[in-house]
Amino acid sequence: MAAERAGAQFGASRRGILGWMLFDWAAQPFFTVITTFIFAPYFVARLAHDPAEGQAIWGYTLAVSGIVIAILSPILGAVADATGPRKPWIGFFAAIKIVSLAMLWFAVPGSPLLYPAIFLALATVAAEFSIVFNDSMMPRLVGAKEVGRISNIAWGLGYLGGMIVLIAIVAFVAGSPETGKTALGLDPLFGLDPARGEDARITGPIAAAWYLIFLLPMFFFTPDAGKATNSLAQATALGLNELKGTLGELKQRVGITRFLIARMIYQDGVNGLLALGGAFAAGMFGWQTMELGLYGIILNVVAIFGCLYASRLDMRLGSKAIVVASLLCLTFATLGIVSTGPGFTLFGLVTLPDADSGGLFGTAAEKAYIVYGLLVGIAFGPVQASSRSYLARSVSLDETGRYFGLYALSGRATSFLAPASVATITTMTGSARVGMAALVVFLAVGLVILLRTPYPAHRAE
Repeated sequence: MAAERAGAQFGASRRGILGWMLFDWAAQPFFTVITTFIFAPYFVARLAHDPAEGQAIWGYTLAVSGIVIAILSPILGAVADATGPRKPWIGFFAAIKIVSLAMLWFAVPGSPLLYPAIFLALATVAAEFSIVFNDSMMPRLVGAKEVGRISNIAWGLGYLGGMIVLIAIVAFVAGSPETGKTALGLDPLFGLDPARGEDARITGPIAAAWYLIFLLPMFFFTPDAGKATNSLAQATALGLNELKGTLGELKQRVGITRFLIARMIYQDGVNGLLALGGAFAAGMFGWQTMELGLYGIILNVVAIFGCLYASRLDMRLGSKAIVVASLLCLTFATLGIVSTGPGFTLFGLVTLPDADSGGLFGTAAEKAYIVYGLLVGIAFGPVQASSRSYLARSVSLDETGRYFGLYALSGRATSFLAPASVATITTMTGSARVGMAALVVFLAVGLVILLRTPYPAHRAE
């Protein structure tokens, strides 16, 4: 395998590599403004009757999406290896994602939760399937030494893109429900009415337009895997057969199997933390769109520098070291988050003043929450980017589609468990804090398994 990669020709131009990197730039605002900081908290805190109910429904929406992704990702990855080109698949799922995001505009306060939940699920599934095909393009663009660097830089570009969109929304779109003014003291653009949730609802069409525009450089400049050699029916049959063989291979490929299992567990915790963290803060502290947007900007600034620094460390220390350090940071941060509430942190061992100084993040508990959030920001980019390069260094070029399909499966096979666990525990206890504590288990167990995994993963063969 190492000899194959060493002898392979990587003919992508700098423009082609940049086009591939811009996929993350195009895709990230969906995760930043829709599933984390703006629309998801709006869904939980304003569309639902109460935050606990909203968090439960949002958790089940993510769970259903995760089940669909887990079942179909490996199949699509295997079919991609049999057909060759990845771009047609990315284009197909991009169309579904763009239409679904545009429909979020109609999620008016007081309307049923079913329809926005369906469109959110469709957008999530389409986004993740597109990532499978995009990730499987990476090992053909650069040599094994460089994949960790470009993976982390691409992830950092993604956070920069997400932050730019988030800043624009907070500065010019998101108005305070009390004053109707944005963070800059302006009237929201386009005459949007914050009282009707229009500042949150417009994030769907904005994310859709951003994705459409910045996906184009990848289509124009990045080389694909070659012309299709099989019809879709033939490719499906071949892909399913290859997938069956790949699943059989995992019995011998112990290191890759262990890595995929570890990632399956810890990525559940990461996904749950990203998807539910903003909604948790909205319910706990009553944060509105402006506070959530500023919180997201702070996290994204930290995440950008975290990814850029990790891109250099990945080349020096290897992907495993970056993933392990990131998981330790995320585990501590999650413990801090769930241990913090009005007047206390660290499960009450540290008492905080109850006084509200006024303005944004006025209480000591809110400031403590932001400190823990900074730790999340440092780590959640590198843990995902270096996981991607970990696998890219561990498989051969002709099996990237299949194994990145399994990689997506490992990120989603049990992804319904984390949000479902949070949702179920929240419903049973009536406490969002107790529900969020389930994420610590996923992060810690995945870390323990990863520590016993070789690097690169194929070294165990």
